[in-house]
Amino acid sequence: MHKYRFLPLVMLAFTVSPLYALEGGIDSLRQTGKAFASVAREVSPSVVFIQVEASASSPDATQPPSPFGGEQSPFDDEFFKRFFGDKFPGLPRPEAPQGKRRALGQGSGFVFAAKDGLLADKTYILTNNHVVKNAERIRVKFQDGREFDADITGTDPKSDVAVIEIKAGGLPALPLAKSSKLEVGEWVVAIGNPFGLSHTLTVGVVSAKGRTSLGINDYEDFIQTDAAINPGNSGGPLVNLDGEVVGINTAIFSRSGGYMGVGFAIPIDLAMVIANQLIAEGAVTRGFLGIAIQPLTPELAKSFDLEQTQGILIAEVTQQSPAERADLRQGDVIVAYRGEPVTDIGQFRNSVSLTPPGSSEELTIIRGGERQIIRVTIGKLDKDTIVAEGPEQSTDEIGLTVQTLTPQLAEQFNTQAGKGVVVTAVRTGSVAAQAGIGPGAIIVQVNRKPVENASEFKQAVNASRDDRRVLLLISQDGRQHYVVLSWE
Repeated sequence: MHKYRFLPLVMLAFTVSPLYALEGGIDSLRQTGKAFASVAREVSPSVVFIQVEASASSPDATQPPSPFGGEQSPFDDEFFKRFFGDKFPGLPRPEAPQGKRRALGQGSGFVFAAKDGLLADKTYILTNNHVVKNAERIRVKFQDGREFDADITGTDPKSDVAVIEIKAGGLPALPLAKSSKLEVGEWVVAIGNPFGLSHTLTVGVVSAKGRTSLGINDYEDFIQTDAAINPGNSGGPLVNLDGEVVGINTAIFSRSGGYMGVGFAIPIDLAMVIANQLIAEGAVTRGFLGIAIQPLTPELAKSFDLEQTQGILIAEVTQQSPAERADLRQGDVIVAYRGEPVTDIGQFRNSVSLTPPGSSEELTIIRGGERQIIRVTIGKLDKDTIVAEGPEQSTDEIGLTVQTLTPQLAEQFNTQAGKGVVVTAVRTGSVAAQAGIGPGAIIVQVNRKPVENASEFKQAVNASRDDRRVLLLISQDGRQHYVVLSWE
């Protein structure tokens, strides 16, 4: 009998432990929820709802009342049009008279700086350029109900950063973090006004950093997050758990027209370099080197007798540019800038653009298999400067990535530079792959018109989006033939 004496105690131990574990897990979730609630309390008073008015002539001069409040459908928001286009299947579009109307746009922003003055105080608000561009009137509304008319301090379309100002003082500015110290996997919170729903909070993590070459802005270095970002969130802050701004919510990636867990924010480090110049000068001054660059693929590395693929390849040097004066040459491989390794085209372009014009900087290159250090005096990029764009372009519709035919590539493929583009990659399962187009094919014409570089090719394909059909003249294996590609 004694051997059963302690059995109830043993059973009790096994039944109570899961309860302790369950209570511990719930308590942990409570603490996490309180952390998010704390962020919302601290950040929301500094976040504003932005409404923009501008004159526009359009067939849809009047809009029906919005189910989200206000006079505008959220599907007419500039953010939504920018990433999904003007046509939304299944959504009724009202018939309206031709004529001039007051176009309304909406977005978000946040207070980040203030200036005290003897005659008037100023509060500065950070947002996206695409939120306030072409604005005739800007109205901002705070969480406590206060509303102000705002003026544009300065805008920078190339980075999609804008600063607006209101004549008021005593408004709370958000603290700024160092986005360079942000790590993949960290919790982040997005606060804004999606679909006109004021001060909405969504939560996620940092999915990736340093996203470039997405084709959203001219200068890109995006933070990728799965915190839900929707139309109207544009310009709102992405913050860490300390309530510090790490980025400006700017764009989403979607194939369906809705949120799919991939959002992009401009890092606050980059945004503040732009914002400070906009406040001080009203415009942004960028550094200029004068080269066209492209990724150093394994195939290109082999063609140039290189054992490494780190770095970027100079495909073209602009005449009378800082690069030409420094004796940079076509075929040089840039492996470091200012002592920092160069691994990405977007990263390199950003670094050069943020370098003050007139400064002397160090480039490490590989030329003829030998490492060299070249000093170059950075020039100033302005609207009259001719920039040699990167020669590679991709098209999602047909699944092709093409590259401008440089003299070296033309010689390699036994063709003439400037006469067509070379296919460098074909997406598996795409209409191009199904048509038998492979890397190394030369596309000579698009819709019976010659293409001389990758930019012209992409423009020609984009012009065929409405027809969803494109005619290509391809030179492959020494023969030319036409191929028709169509997509749904």
